[in-house]
Amino acid sequence: MTIAVHIKDLTRRFGDLVAVDRVSFEIGQGEIFGLLGPNGAGKTTTLSMLATMLKPTEGKATVNGIDVEEDEDGVRRSIGIVFQDQSLDEELTAWENMDFHGRLYRIPSDTRKQRIGELLKLVELTDRKDDIVKNFSGGMRRRLEIARGLLHHPSVLFLDEPTLGLDPQTRNHLWQYIATLSKEKGITIILTTHYMEEADRLCNRVAIIDHGKIIALDTPANLRDGIGGDVVTIRSPDTAAIVATLKEPWINRMDIHDGEVVISLRNAEQHLSGIVTILVGQKISISSISIHKPTLEDVFLSFTGKTIREQEASGTEIMRRQMQMRRSH
Repeated sequence: MTIAVHIKDLTRRFGDLVAVDRVSFEIGQGEIFGLLGPNGAGKTTTLSMLATMLKPTEGKATVNGIDVEEDEDGVRRSIGIVFQDQSLDEELTAWENMDFHGRLYRIPSDTRKQRIGELLKLVELTDRKDDIVKNFSGGMRRRLEIARGLLHHPSVLFLDEPTLGLDPQTRNHLWQYIATLSKEKGITIILTTHYMEEADRLCNRVAIIDHGKIIALDTPANLRDGIGGDVVTIRSPDTAAIVATLKEPWINRMDIHDGEVVISLRNAEQHLSGIVTILVGQKISISSISIHKPTLEDVFLSFTGKTIREQEASGTEIMRRQMQMRRSH
């Protein structure tokens, strides 16, 4: 397998704040690789170092075999990037935005026109090519940004929260485009996301990142399988009593969060009646009980003891400090 991205002990500090903490992984050519985690976990900072917008404090990283510190221009020529925040010129048309980007990369005129036409067709914006971007919907702007990022034929494409703030229908539509790009163009795609379904559906492999550290890395299927088959969720006013009472050997793991007990086990259907019988026998109140197959949210919970939403709530201060530190550096 040809390695498109290689990272070894990559670290970024902002003063005394460690935003990315000795991260290491490799990404194969043509792979869709996801960095999954809450806001403030270090996803965008990692991407920024790979795209040469931030210098690593420690560690090494190469993109397409090019060192991100020794040859910044070489890295930038070989990558495309779609930022989390919109970077289109709203007063220009879709074609003009693409054309301006192509000129920056010094793409010859005839080649530029051909590629713009092909890419606008790919993202189904040909009939809107002469429309001012400020009149575009959020989904149309996102599609145009992805097309623009592909104009200079990058071998690696960075997508930072590509579907953030979009409605579910538009999000699904963009997922289809991203999967098509990887399959038909052979582009290596690295995306950051905190949408579990996005990582599950799109990515060949996922690295779960929290507080700047990689806490798990594997295929979505292997990550889900690793936590034990099924998940039983019990809502109760007495979660602590449930954990203290259920000591059966077929229970792999129990966690408490947000008024619920989350139990990982195999063959949940066979054990559900036994769980209810034990709890009722101990006069423990059950508000609701449900079974589902593990999701990446369950994987995150099993590694951290919190859901991504809970981590995001607790990470607000970390994000604020990161922004302050970046402005001062």
